[in-house]
Amino acid sequence: MIKSKYRAIKTTIDGIKFDSKKEAKRYQELKLLERAGAIKALELQPRFILQDKFRLKGETHRKIEYIADFKYFDVDKKAWIVEDVKGIKTDVYKLKKKIFLKLYGEDYKFIEI
Repeated sequence: MIKSKYRAIKTTIDGIKFDSKKEAKRYQELKLLERAGAIKALELQPRFILQDKFRLKGETHRKIEYIADFKYFDVDKKAWIVEDVKGIKTDVYKLKKKIFLKLYGEDYKFIEI
């Protein structure tokens, strides 16, 4: 077991390494929901572009991405869900979440666990 700087313990389930026990537990819950047919199209670590890369005065600036923990389709709600399992909400996370909601908030329901 490896602890991160926020004291989360990295955990492996189904050969997949998760950043925390909490995230690994949520993955197991979502897999059960998927098997039961309550959700479908479960995706781990989905990436969303917040800003494309660009060049300014000869300098290239990298793209900015938000990487959520999970994305899936909720069959009952007929909605796409993006989930993030958080223990500590850093300033960077809060900023990226705000930009994500502005760009993608109409298409996805955002859930923090």
